[in-house]
Amino acid sequence: MAQTILVVDDEAKLRQMLRVYLEQEGYGVVEAANGREAIYVARAEKPDLILLDLMMPEMGGYEFVRAYAREAATPVIMLTARIEDQDKIVGLELGADDYVTKPFNVRELIARVRAVLRRAHKAAAEPDVLRAADIVLDRGAATVQVAGRYVELTRSEFELLATLMAAPGQVFSRLDLLDRMSGEAYEGYERTIDVHIRNLRTKIEPDPKHPKYVETVYGMGYRFAAQRS
Repeated sequence: MAQTILVVDDEAKLRQMLRVYLEQEGYGVVEAANGREAIYVARAEKPDLILLDLMMPEMGGYEFVRAYAREAATPVIMLTARIEDQDKIVGLELGADDYVTKPFNVRELIARVRAVLRRAHKAAAEPDVLRAADIVLDRGAATVQVAGRYVELTRSEFELLATLMAAPGQVFSRLDLLDRMSGEAYEGYERTIDVHIRNLRTKIEPDPKHPKYVETVYGMGYRFAAQRS
């Protein structure tokens, strides 16, 4: 069965162009013109991935993610003409899996679609429980406990923590982590890892300014400090 992608954008011509390219790649495509319409379409169609414009009438992309993330953990790639770093950071903090600036190369976008879908499929296909120090990560249940307390992570934060916990003591460069998380390493997006690390530390570390789990190895990258049990 073909994977379904929901394209959410108020530009009909862009939606049609993306439909043509995505259908050529074998994906099913459904559309919505704004975030409010997208919620109803997503509930009905249960897409495997959402391509989401940020600036739309009635309900924009940020508002859609806040609303729909409570209902499903569907991967999201944000599309926007806004290039400010703060906009990207907000999108990532809300749980977006990737961020593409308009105008974009369609072939690169499709590569990112494939990468995000591979990551989501891998997470679903490899249920596993990782334990390190007082953290328990359950891939099958998609849960994380820190000292017995459940912590809510975005999909990207969850995959990042799982990657680090699976190889305690191993140093991962930013490009390594991007590659492990998405299947594709894009050098221009290395900074997104720093955003995810900062958000992850805020949620799991007793003192995010002095992390004891996710360590920075200056000039190299990051590692999980505790021993896996």
